[in-house]
Amino acid sequence: MQPTMSVMVLGLRGFPGVQGGVENHAEHLYSALALAGCKVEVLVRSPYQPPTNPGIWQGMRFTRLWAPRRKSLEAIVHTFVGVLYAALKRPDILHIHAVGPALLTPLARLFGLHVVVTHHGPDYERQKWGRAARTVLRVGERLGMHFAHQRIAISQVISNMVAEKYGRASVLIPNGVALPRIPSSSTAQQAFGLSAGKYILLVSRLVPEKRHLDLIRAFELAALPGWKLVLVGASDHPDAYTQAVQAAAAGAHGVVCTGFQSGQPLRELYAHAGMFVLPSSHEGLPIALLEALSYGLPVIASDIPANLEVRHPGVDFYPVGDVGALAALLRVKSAETRDAARTAEIQERIAAAYCWTKIASETLCVYDTITRAMREAEPGAITGAASRWPD
Repeated sequence: MQPTMSVMVLGLRGFPGVQGGVENHAEHLYSALALAGCKVEVLVRSPYQPPTNPGIWQGMRFTRLWAPRRKSLEAIVHTFVGVLYAALKRPDILHIHAVGPALLTPLARLFGLHVVVTHHGPDYERQKWGRAARTVLRVGERLGMHFAHQRIAISQVISNMVAEKYGRASVLIPNGVALPRIPSSSTAQQAFGLSAGKYILLVSRLVPEKRHLDLIRAFELAALPGWKLVLVGASDHPDAYTQAVQAAAAGAHGVVCTGFQSGQPLRELYAHAGMFVLPSSHEGLPIALLEALSYGLPVIASDIPANLEVRHPGVDFYPVGDVGALAALLRVKSAETRDAARTAEIQERIAAAYCWTKIASETLCVYDTITRAMREAEPGAITGAASRWPD
């Protein structure tokens, strides 16, 4: 009987209840893989995963490893420590997420680990990074794409880019979404003084590429009677941009900043919104946009390639950075009447196209391909490290 496959996960802050697209992706993916029988160990960054959090959650084991709370260092230092830990534990698969942590892929290979790298997007295009950090991220992308046993891309845009830049094939496995249970009441709605169906929602970290200031200006320009704009999210490392967004929100009538929300409050905010807007200049494949569609919300998104890949009913696009065009769309969408049949159609299509169970199955196929190839090359090499982990 073949031993249980052991998978070690690296390159994210942690979960549950930690904001970020990679974190959201990992939470759903590895919950599904654990349910499918994989033995999953997630290496999380200690500042984001307090000791009070459970060590085992939904069948996954969490291991807290130290990371400095500095934007430029936390990912690379944590990944280095994580690779050393993986070298000691010998999982069947080490799965590294994002191009920054992928910088350590050659070291993982040097230790004889079997490495999968998921490319979540060209992070060096994010406005928050300076020249040195962007250079490191580009190198991380190159090393990850060249040295991983297998590459996963979360969008066709990323897959094409990897092929063109590095001559490497990647497996296209997108982000996913689960159809939510729509809460009938909303404590969050009452807490923030919101009326059902009369607020615009944006859920994202407070980072420049999300372009909150564009949305605040467009909301003011649109002048929608009785409507509010709700900005959900916070910054891991508050900076001048965070202060600019908070100041702009405070100076604009009807703009509400809720801070980071998760769980039931976030579900309530999605469920009772009038529309969702994503004005970003950079995305991989935006989970927040998929989540909005899973609630059947009308959506407005900037016309960047990653957003355009989600061409589903209910999504309207505008030229990124064009505040006037965004304001015009806000007026149009606010005047539309929601149709229950159309809402159900949007939900059904998005659930079929971005199903986490299917995504987990496709990811497991990637793992199986690697372990099978290694087993054929070195009989007995894949011995099921999971059986050696302490209970």
